[in-house]
Amino acid sequence: MITIRPAGVSDVVVLRDMLQELSRHTGGPGDAGSLQSLLEHGFGPRPLFYALIAEDAAGAVGMIIYYPDFSTLRGQSGLYVQDLYLAPAARGAGLGPMLLRHATLAAQRDWGAVYLTLAVEAENLGAVRFYQNLGFRPRGYDFLILDKEGLASLLL
Repeated sequence: MITIRPAGVSDVVVLRDMLQELSRHTGGPGDAGSLQSLLEHGFGPRPLFYALIAEDAAGAVGMIIYYPDFSTLRGQSGLYVQDLYLAPAARGAGLGPMLLRHATLAAQRDWGAVYLTLAVEAENLGAVRFYQNLGFRPRGYDFLILDKEGLASLLL
C-alpha cells in the first residue's frame, strides 16, 4: 500500500537522492541542489517549496516538489510543480496522478489554488504523453531562463 505524506527535515537526503535520479533520467545538468540548500529553502523560516513523499513498505518510491503560482491575467492562484519523480518500479501504477492530486488538494487548502502548471521537456515523450493523458495542454509560450553571466550582466 502506498502512503503520501508531507516531507520533513528528516527526508532531505531522500529528496536529494530522488532529485539526483531525476536529473540523471532527464539528462540534467549534473548534481542536484545541495542538502543545505534543500534544508534552507524547503524547511527554513520562509519555505520556498513544499514536498510530498510517496512510500510503500520498503520506503520512498516517489516525490513531488511544488510551490505557489499566481496568474495576473487570471487573477487566481495555482501551483507550479517543479519536480515529480517516481522510482522505476513504481511507474505505471497510478502514483503520478496520486501525487499530483495530493499536491493540488494541499495547495487548494493552503492558498486557494485553482490551476496546476508544470514544464516538461519536449524530448521526454513518455512524460509528454503522461501529462497529455491527464488533460494537460500547452500554455502557448516557452519558459526562458537567465542565469550565470547573463544574470550578472543584467545586474551591472
